[in-house]
Amino acid sequence: MTISRRGFVQLAGAGALLHADLLRASVRPAPSIDLPQPLPGPAVSRVALVHGENRRRNIRAALELIDDQIRPRLQTKKYVVIKPNNVSTTNQLAATHVDAMSGILDYLEPRFRGPVIIAESSAGDTLDAFDHFHYNRLAAEHRGQKLSLVDLNREGRFESIPLLDADLHITPVRLAARVLDPNAFVICSAMLKTHNTVVATLSVKNMVLGSPLHSAPGQLPWNDKRKYHVGLRQTHYNMLVTAQKLRPNWGLAVLDGFEGMEGNGPGNGTPVASRVAIASTDFIAADRLGLEVMGINPEWVGYLNYCHQAGLGQFDLTKIQVAGASIASVQKKYQLHPDVQRELEWMGPLKEMISPKVGTLLQPNDFIYG
Repeated sequence: MTISRRGFVQLAGAGALLHADLLRASVRPAPSIDLPQPLPGPAVSRVALVHGENRRRNIRAALELIDDQIRPRLQTKKYVVIKPNNVSTTNQLAATHVDAMSGILDYLEPRFRGPVIIAESSAGDTLDAFDHFHYNRLAAEHRGQKLSLVDLNREGRFESIPLLDADLHITPVRLAARVLDPNAFVICSAMLKTHNTVVATLSVKNMVLGSPLHSAPGQLPWNDKRKYHVGLRQTHYNMLVTAQKLRPNWGLAVLDGFEGMEGNGPGNGTPVASRVAIASTDFIAADRLGLEVMGINPEWVGYLNYCHQAGLGQFDLTKIQVAGASIASVQKKYQLHPDVQRELEWMGPLKEMISPKVGTLLQPNDFIYG
C-alpha cells in the first residue's frame, strides 16, 4: 500500500493532546490536532501478556497462549527467521537476551522441524554480538532445529525501497532480503525500551531499523541505517514506508520485558524489572500493549500511529484482546529520554520549513489543472 503526497502531509501533522501525568519529568503539552481516520485493519487482535520470574518460561508461555494463531501461519513456511535486537554488541540490557531466544526455540521445537536462522544486521559487527551474548551456544542446545546464525550485512543480499532524505528528496535504502523472503516465517525478538528519537522502541522499530544494511567488515564504509535519522517527521514517515514493505512477511512479534530499559534508550538506559513477556501475530497490537505496560501515552509514538492509520495493524486498545495477565497488574511508568520534549515536536505544526505558496503567483484566469 502507498500513501499520496497529500496523505504524507496529513500524517506529518498528526498528533493529539499530551497528558503530562504519564511522564515522571515535566513535559510541555503540544497543541491538540485531530488524528486522521485509520484505513481498515484487523477488526480485533489478540495479544498474550505473561508475568513471571523466569524470562525463558515467560516467552514460551506467551507463545503458547496464542498457539492457535501462530501455528497455521508457521505451517505454510519453509524456514524460520528470528530477528533479535542487537543495537549494542556489548551492553546486554540493550540487546535481546539469549534466554528470550531459548524461549522462542522451546516453543518452536515440538511444532517446527526447522531450519531456524537467527539473522541480524547489528549497528556494529553482528558476529561480535552473537559471540558476546552467547547466541553461538544455542545451536548445541537445540541440535534438532537445524539452527544457524547469519550476519545480514555479510550476507549482503537486499531489496531497495525509496525513502525521504533531509531535503525531502528520494534516497534509496537497502533492506535485507532474508526478512523479505516469502518462504520465511519472520519472528521479531525485541525488548521494551525507551528511545532517544521516537519515544519508544519495540517490535516494529526492531524490524524497521534492523533490516537496513551497512557495510560488512573490510568493505568501504556505508550505512543505510543512518538514512532514517534525517529529521523528526521524516524519521517517522520513513519508518512507516519501511514497515509497509516488511509487513506482508511479518509472522510473530515477541517482546521480552523481563528487564526493560528506561531513560537514555535504546543503548544506555537503566533497567526496569517489569518481568513480562508479550506476543502477538499483530506487531502493531503487540507494541500498543508494550506502551501500556511501560506507561507511555501511545499518541506520542509517531511511527506506530502512522502504521495504524495506514492499516498495518490494530492500535485501538478497545479492539485488542489481552490473553493472560491484566495490564493494570504489570504496568510501570518508565522514565522517558531526557530529550522527549524535542521528540514530541513531530506532533505539532511544521514551523522549521514552510513551503512557498506558489499558487498565489497565478493570475485569476490561469488554469492550474492542465
